[in-house]
Amino acid sequence: MKTTSNWRSSPDMRRIGLSALIAGTSFLMAACASAPAPTEQMAVSGAAVTRAAGAGGTEMAPAEMQTAREKLDRAKLAMTKEDYDTARNLAEEAQVDAQLAEAKARSGKARKAADELQEGIRVLREELNRKTK
Repeated sequence: MKTTSNWRSSPDMRRIGLSALIAGTSFLMAACASAPAPTEQMAVSGAAVTRAAGAGGTEMAPAEMQTAREKLDRAKLAMTKEDYDTARNLAEEAQVDAQLAEAKARSGKARKAADELQEGIRVLREELNRKTK
């Protein structure tokens, strides 16, 4: 019976070593792979900015609208540079800023409508009081 002390020369050990090398390389490649392009997030963010502008965000929440547009522009620039993580983060921030602008615009419009309604009620009360005297 012949035994060898050199385990590296065994075909089974070489196969195991090769398999481990392939597995390790595959793991490293997967870990280093960049994130996919956030095209869906970019579209959602663009739609949020458009919706906020349509709701009156430009007039009623100009700072938030400006911030949302700037972040969306920076996200587009990051996309062209294939910096997808930065693009995704900026697009998400732009979406939130646009949603805030839209909420402020809708809130402002509702407040204005409530004020107008209160003024109408006040005028009607005055009119009613004048007629009852």
